[in-house]
Amino acid sequence: MRSLQILERCHSFLRCRGTKPVRKAERLQTKMFVIIAPLVVATLLGCVTANPTVARYDNVRLYRFFIETEEQVQMLQKLESLSDSYAFMGHARQVNQNLTVMVSAHKLAEITELMSRYQLQGTVLLYNMQALIDEEQKWIMPKDTRPEDFRWSHYQHLDTINRWLDWQVSRHPLKLELIELSASFENRPLRGVKLFSNPANSAVFVECGIHAREWISPASCTFILNELLTSGRPEVQGLTQNFNWIIFPVVNPDGYRYTFEGDRLWRKNTQPYGVCRGVDLNRNFGSDWNGPGASSDPCRYDFAGGSETSEPETRALVAFLRNGVDRYRIRTYFSIHSFSQLIMFPYGFTSERVRNYDDLVAIGHEGTAAIEGKHGKKYVSGALIETIYPSSGGSSDWVYAELNVPISYTFELRGAPDSNNMFLLPASEIIPTAEELLEAFIAMLQKATQLGYYSNNSVKVDL
Repeated sequence: MRSLQILERCHSFLRCRGTKPVRKAERLQTKMFVIIAPLVVATLLGCVTANPTVARYDNVRLYRFFIETEEQVQMLQKLESLSDSYAFMGHARQVNQNLTVMVSAHKLAEITELMSRYQLQGTVLLYNMQALIDEEQKWIMPKDTRPEDFRWSHYQHLDTINRWLDWQVSRHPLKLELIELSASFENRPLRGVKLFSNPANSAVFVECGIHAREWISPASCTFILNELLTSGRPEVQGLTQNFNWIIFPVVNPDGYRYTFEGDRLWRKNTQPYGVCRGVDLNRNFGSDWNGPGASSDPCRYDFAGGSETSEPETRALVAFLRNGVDRYRIRTYFSIHSFSQLIMFPYGFTSERVRNYDDLVAIGHEGTAAIEGKHGKKYVSGALIETIYPSSGGSSDWVYAELNVPISYTFELRGAPDSNNMFLLPASEIIPTAEELLEAFIAMLQKATQLGYYSNNSVKVDL
């Protein structure tokens, strides 16, 4: 109806422009308009209404700033606290710090003036975030993709991942068991698998997809599970024979679904808090909850929640880990994120060094070396607070401090810290990224074995 009304008004305008006789050329012009206009209007309306509720990032720019003065620190802190038109990737904390910020189109003049007034050095990494999102859409498999057609050349919907897990369990019933933890806020179960070869083995817990927009995390974790099940490489077979594995590809199912259907750059879960919604699940654990690097503002991307472990997803993980840490001999915890190419160990909330700091440095070094040896990518390893930024309420800190899991790491996968892809890593990089992660697992678990962390294992294959 709306398109017909527009056409009728436009055609009426052409017919009623005046009392002069209409010349032949004008009649031809009017005919052409009547033929072409419906096509143009339909196209325009289709663009507007195809997904009218999906967030768009047209002409949103990505800036990379270098902070040189305390005045710049304070200006950026105030800017973040007062405006939701700037999306900060981290927080302004100190001088000699890089900071990546997304700037809405209507704030471009403002940020240009602020950069000039405060002499803030910065470069534009990306001029139109929406163009990157639109390109990525070409590399998403349909939601109804069959498990047999699951590929790591594309990104996958939550439903597809869940069907693929079911399919793998049906194919490997003797060694693979499905786990379903209590439901998310939107009543979706947290689904994972146990891959156990020997009850005497220590277990490796792999947590993926806790931040919804980090699609490379579930993609890499499903790739690793597939390799553990099917690879003929002796090093990978050693992983399955020397360790038991518990892998959850998507521990934030509501948020992950929402990045496909609502807002591609959504980070949190989806539970409402007043007029805002969503909690950063990796700020909701009981490791110095709501401390540095977390927010008490429900509208912020790193909102820590209403209380420690307030979220159903976090509660489900905490309950499983508490009950399973001794039962399954969980001695290793890997939390998989993106981006920045980092391998980090506790703590994020304090500069106090953990008791096995030197061992974790050595194990992390083996991981970065293995990654560089695979495809040449350079990762950096170190304590969370030393390597990326202060953070509290994180899962890897909590399992280390609360459950005494001695080998606990947070991975930030591709791209580099100054990447203009950020969380929209091209699908062509899924397989090489996952291959690097697998090599890091092999090298790090081998080093931890040498250091005696799994001395009670029933070891059958040299790693």
